[in-house]
Amino acid sequence: MEDIRVEIDRMDKDVISILGKRFEYVKAASKFKTSATSVRAAERFKTMLQQRRVWAEESDLNADAIEKMYSDLVNHFIKEEMQKWQSESETTLATNNQEF
Repeated sequence: MEDIRVEIDRMDKDVISILGKRFEYVKAASKFKTSATSVRAAERFKTMLQQRRVWAEESDLNADAIEKMYSDLVNHFIKEEMQKWQSESETTLATNNQEF
C-alpha cells in the first residue's frame, strides 16, 4: 500500500507542476488580450470544458467531476489573468496620459 501511495503522490506532484506550466501560458496569453471580454473568453471557456468532458469519457473518468475541476481551475486562472490584465492596462493608461 505504501508503494501505491508514494506513486500517487509522485503523480500528483507532476500534475501540479504541469498546472503551474499551464498557468505560465495563461499569463503569457494575457499580453495579447485587449479587453476584459477577451480575457474571459466565454466561448473558449465553454468549448474547453466540452473538450475536457470528451477526454474524461475517453479515459473512463467521470466527465462531471473533470468538468468541475477544470471549471474551478480555469475560473481561478481567469481571475488571476484579469487582475494582471487590469493592472497592466492601468499602467499603460497612466503612461500614455503622462505623455500628453
